[in-house]
Amino acid sequence: MNTVGFPIYLSDSERMNEKFRRLNNDEYRSREYLTKDEMKILIQAAGDRGRHRVRDQALLLMSFRHGLRPGEAATMKWDAVMLERRVIYIKRLKGSQSGNHPMQPDEVDLLGQLKQIYPNSFFVFPNERGKSLSVDAIEKIVKRAAEKAGLHIKVHPHMFRHSCGYFLAEQNRSTRDIQSYLGHKQIQNTVRYTAENPRRFEHFDWQWEQPF
Repeated sequence: MNTVGFPIYLSDSERMNEKFRRLNNDEYRSREYLTKDEMKILIQAAGDRGRHRVRDQALLLMSFRHGLRPGEAATMKWDAVMLERRVIYIKRLKGSQSGNHPMQPDEVDLLGQLKQIYPNSFFVFPNERGKSLSVDAIEKIVKRAAEKAGLHIKVHPHMFRHSCGYFLAEQNRSTRDIQSYLGHKQIQNTVRYTAENPRRFEHFDWQWEQPF
């Protein structure tokens, strides 16, 4: 019914579009990030399924550790990886600031394995033809890992970037450091992580004189 009380008739194509219309993110989930423990479960699950377990596990771990957008992970090349120095050059998209990041031992180990598994690949995370993974392929990898992990939240690849920001904020890292790490040009894009950090309120005293 429309606003004056008359029924609205939709064409077949309009009904089909309405049926498959993608809902807003807040209609799928209450938060756009995963906790540290959820990330651990998800990354472990990626290494327990499929034919490309090392690649998929490294993909998810690196996406979280370095706050990668799906397109940044898909196009990452080996010339950006300096295994001996444990440093990786993160080439940002969408006008964000690129820069060097340190790598942790587990990242170096997984990337070393990847180099042996796909010795002729130009890309760090290749598909079966040795080309770069597509963003759609990364979405499928994340979806299947989430199903394997049994997470009760609808996960998508960009949540790894948000999860990185919130994880750093929970360590009380400065907004400026998080901004530089994620490559944000505008600090307004970073403030959300520190503003929503629950540790800001831990000093509030909620003790009752007499408990319930």
